[in-house]
Amino acid sequence: MADRHTVNAMMSALIDGTLGCLDAAAATINERWGRDTNKGTLSKKLAGHLDWTIADIVALEDAVGRYPVTRMLARRLRRFVGATDANMIHQAGQISREAGEAVAAILAAEQSANAEHAAKAITEIDEAIVALQLARDRLEGSSK
Repeated sequence: MADRHTVNAMMSALIDGTLGCLDAAAATINERWGRDTNKGTLSKKLAGHLDWTIADIVALEDAVGRYPVTRMLARRLRRFVGATDANMIHQAGQISREAGEAVAAILAAEQSANAEHAAKAITEIDEAIVALQLARDRLEGSSK
């Protein structure tokens, strides 16, 4: 479920795992939206003292090409929109990619004492589960 701790862990993994630091994350947000975000504000968001805005999430996810928060939010709608209509060959490729990323993240987390690596692994596992569930939903829907 979408709670502050999960969103913070996902955003922290995006920042630490790809952008590298809060200064780079702030610069990314500022470049995208023309704002005056600074690392102090982002630090407060990571600590849970402030909430992440949609603009923050969009800017950082787009910058790194990974969408953990967006995917988590989209999963909330699955029960309302049903199975995907995507081509199953494409879906199999998605499963392969997501599973590979999950395995790599798990191995990185296992070799690290950094909690951010564990958060990233959890995110990757969740993305692989979603890819598998979409395929299952599609197959179950086509057999009825």
